[in-house]
Amino acid sequence: MSYSFAESEELQLMRATVRKFAESEIAPVAGRLDEEEKFSVELTEKMGELGLFGTIVDPAYGGQGMDYLSYIVAVEELARIDGSQASTIAAHNSLGAGPLYYYGTEEQKKKYLPSLCTGKGLWAFGLTEPEAGSDAQASKTTAVFDKARNEWVINGAKIWITNSANPLTKGITVQAVTDRKADGRSELSCFIVETGTKGLTAKQMHGKMMWRASNTGELYFDDVRVPAANMLGKKGEGFKIMMETLDNGRLSIGAMGLGLARGALDLTLKYAGERQTFGKPISKHQAVAFKLAEMATRTEAAEGLLYKACWQKQNHLSFQKLAAMAKLYCSEVAEYCAREGQQTFGGYGLMKEYPIERHYRDAALLRIGEGTSEIQRLVISRYLGC
Repeated sequence: MSYSFAESEELQLMRATVRKFAESEIAPVAGRLDEEEKFSVELTEKMGELGLFGTIVDPAYGGQGMDYLSYIVAVEELARIDGSQASTIAAHNSLGAGPLYYYGTEEQKKKYLPSLCTGKGLWAFGLTEPEAGSDAQASKTTAVFDKARNEWVINGAKIWITNSANPLTKGITVQAVTDRKADGRSELSCFIVETGTKGLTAKQMHGKMMWRASNTGELYFDDVRVPAANMLGKKGEGFKIMMETLDNGRLSIGAMGLGLARGALDLTLKYAGERQTFGKPISKHQAVAFKLAEMATRTEAAEGLLYKACWQKQNHLSFQKLAAMAKLYCSEVAEYCAREGQQTFGGYGLMKEYPIERHYRDAALLRIGEGTSEIQRLVISRYLGC
């Protein structure tokens, strides 16, 4: 057979280790951090000690050298307890360290990756702008080459950038327009911008509905100068790099969706087994039992789709269509399970003291971030030749 549905001992150990950490270290403080809208440096460093940063990076650059499925399982187990901590790991590995690892020069990789594999330094991915979200090619941030000083001068703004405005942020990979074509299209390139570079302002965003304990920032570039050597990839390859990066990122968002769905199911099963009406646990009432059955079935289907996409990637097979499918389906299953779970909790599901309420809020981001559900359907339809 070409498939094996049994987890290896190594994968089982990874899952058990991260689950234990999430339940013992994250669960007790997740509600408070969410309420205070506080990014936890302490938890981030502990996740670094656990080896959750630089998971897919080669050990030669300080990484863990895991396969992609192991990384995805780690994100899934974090998201089962708390989306905020899972997003810190997912954004850093898939969007932050990932492009540096896949597209960086040897010098760039040796310079930046070792510190980014420890949990003591985070890297961000600067793509979205106030007027350029789904239409990423509409970017207005520009980079103009100063030949006399052999530097690029960046001007513009980015928004909704995870891990970009906290004490651990070491830098951002920024997409900018480097030329305008005769047909009106933009030539896009990527640049490495270190935190503290003159002209770079990072402003933490507050008032989020979800992922309130993760760090999200607005970035402003006012004549930010970076050396020519800080270009990531070649001139004009920016859009290609960003799109390929998003293909990988869709798998980690899918993992967050699967983890959240599993967490909602676990919480609901426990509550339904304890809560009694009409002389028996509500799980024994058919209306609730059918909800649980549907949640479990959809979660199982989401796992199969996501894990197959990961298997395709780590076996160097085409995975992009499956990644879009997994991101779409896992995010919508997460929302379904959180909603049905909250419904089962009744009035208690509306109270912040019950984690199902936080899961319900966190699920909303998954169908919007890293390509909306509508964009995923567009991507999938194009693979189908539509």
